[in-house]
Order: sequence, then structure tokens, then C-alpha cells
Amino acid sequence: MDTNEIARRLVHVSGVFFPLSYLLGLLSWRELGWVLVAVTFVAFCLEVVRLYVGLNWPLLERVFDRLTREYEQDNLAGYFLYLFGMAVVVLVFPPRSALAGMFMLAIADPVSGLLGSGELRAAKRTFVLLVTFGVSVLIASFLISPVPAVFGGLAATIADGVKPAPGGYVIDDNLSIPIAAACAIELGLLLPAGF
Repeated sequence: MDTNEIARRLVHVSGVFFPLSYLLGLLSWRELGWVLVAVTFVAFCLEVVRLYVGLNWPLLERVFDRLTREYEQDNLAGYFLYLFGMAVVVLVFPPRSALAGMFMLAIADPVSGLLGSGELRAAKRTFVLLVTFGVSVLIASFLISPVPAVFGGLAATIADGVKPAPGGYVIDDNLSIPIAAACAIELGLLLPAGF
């Protein structure tokens, strides 16, 4: 595994700061939403500059060359979609499901990426999917009951494991994991055994 892939995974894991800031009482749920909206807006502006103007700062060019994948060179980069996905779940879902989805994105996805060696395939290998599911359910089980945790873990695993590319645009799991997981958790909470 190359150092760029390891660097991507470390950036991914650093996203635990957002849900932890709420759980540790550093930010209220509303404040976390505002922080994510602000950070996502800054990231969007940076992406507009990167894609349409060009980065003329050598340091930023090196960082983006190292941390973006080839398919992201002409599309919104994963870090923006990561922040956007987290912002969406904080703004739309209650903490119980949003936090689980955010932790799945920040922890289970990089574990999956390390096991998959950063390979870009239409679908990940079965072993990688099983580990992703296990890590996702384990993470969620600290926050919610078992049935919704399994629902969320399954949704996160599918979002992570399958890479649809309609029209050649890869639907990035940085966006789909937290949203799919939070939706599935809320669905699981509706079931009689879900609460």
C-alpha cells in the first residue's frame, strides 16, 4: 500500500473529531451543524477554485495531488463529499442515527479501504464487506440498539462496497455511507424490536 493511500485513511479517521465533539459536550447538536455547514462551505469554495480556476499554490497542489484519486481530478473530491455527507446527516437526522453514520464513515470506511488496498472495483471482496459490516455494527451498537445497528451497518456496507458510476460519475461512498446508514437506522428504529 502506498503512502498516499495511508494518508487518505488518516485524513478519513480525523473526521471522528466531529461526532466526538458532540459526545464529549464540546459542541451542542446545533453548533455541530453550524460548524459542519461552515467547513463544508469553505471546502466547496476550495473545490470551485481547484476545478475551475486552478490551484497556483505549490503546497496545496502537492496536498491535492497526494490525497485525491484519479477520478476526483475533474470532479468534486472525496473530502468535500465527506464533509457534505456529515453535514447532511447532522442537519436532517437526530443524533442517535447521525452519529452512528458519521462514525461508520470515519472508522469503518478507512478500515475497508485498508483491507481493499485502495483498489477501485465495481464491488469489494466478500471478506472486506464482512469486516466493514462487523465494524459498522460494532460502532453503532455503542449508540443504538441492535436492530437499528444491523440496519445501519448493512446500509453502510452496501454504500461502501458497491461503486455505481452512472454516466461515468462515481457515486462516492463518502457521501452515501452516512446518509444511507442514518436512513437505515431510522427505519430500524421504526420496527417493534428497534427501540
